Amino acid sequence: MAVHAHPDDESSKGAATMAKCIAEGIEVMVVSCTGGERGDVLNPAAAADVEALGLAEVRRREMAEAARILGVRHAWLGFEDSGFPSGDPPPPLPDGCFATVPLEKSVPPLVALIRDFRPQVLSTYDENGGYPHPDHIRTHEVSMAAVSAAADPSFQPELGQAWQVAKVYYNRQFSRARVVSLHLAMIDADLDSPYHDWVKDIESRPDDSDRVTTKVPAADWFPVRDAALKAHRTQIDPDGQWFAVPPEVHRAVWPTEDFELAMSTVETHLPEDDLFAGLRN
Repeated sequence: MAVHAHPDDESSKGAATMAKCIAEGIEVMVVSCTGGERGDVLNPAAAADVEALGLAEVRRREMAEAARILGVRHAWLGFEDSGFPSGDPPPPLPDGCFATVPLEKSVPPLVALIRDFRPQVLSTYDENGGYPHPDHIRTHEVSMAAVSAAADPSFQPELGQAWQVAKVYYNRQFSRARVVSLHLAMIDADLDSPYHDWVKDIESRPDDSDRVTTKVPAADWFPVRDAALKAHRTQIDPDGQWFAVPPEVHRAVWPTEDFELAMSTVETHLPEDDLFAGLRN
C-alpha cells in the first residue's frame, strides 16, 4: 500500500517499484488522501479540459488512467487539498482542508483500508513530508497513526479485524545524492541539466542521502512510471523537466528507486534491495 497526498504523487515517487511488484504478482493499492483540488495547472495543454470539467474532475480522471497504467488498485481517502500556502508569513490554511482535519477524523478511514487490504508493506513520506507541503506532512502523520491503530484490536473494531503492517518505508526518490549524480551526468554529457535550481536548493538543506536503506532495482519499469506520470496532464508537461534526462542516462546513473526503512516487525539486513526483504518466504 502506497499512501500519498495528491494524485500524481504516486507516479513521481516509487511508481516503478510498484510496477515491478505488479509484474511479480504482488497486489498493490494506492491511497490518495486528497483530490488535488487546489493544485495549479502546470501544463498549458490541459487548460481546456480544466475549464470544461473543473480541476477536481480532471484530476480524478487522470488518477484513474495512471492507476490503469500502473496496474494498481486505487482508493480516495476523501479529504480536501490544503493547497501550498506562500508568503511571509504564509496565509492560514483553508477551513476543513486535510492538514487541518483532526487525526481523530482522518485516521479511521485509512485504518479501514489497511484492515481490508491487509498490506505487508506500506510506503509513505517522512516526518518532513519529503518536502514541506502541509498535506505531505499530514500524510505522514495519518499513515503512521493508522498503521499503529490498525494493529490494535481495541481500536474501532467495527472497521475490521486488526492487521499488523510488517514494514513501513519512507519514499527517498529525491535524495541529494541522486539529484546531484543526475545533474553531473547531464553536464558531463554536454546536455542541459534540469537540476540547476534543485541542486542549489537541496545543498542549502541537510543531506538526507544517508537515510536511504533500500535501493530497489527498477530501471526496467521506468517506462511504466513515465507513462503514469504523463497521465497526470495537469501536473506534468511532457516537454518539461521531468523528462529532460534521457532514459539511457537515468538507467546508467541511477537505476534504482530508493526508500528508508522506518519500521519493521521482521528481521532484515541493511542495506536492502527489496521492500519485501524478510517476507519473501
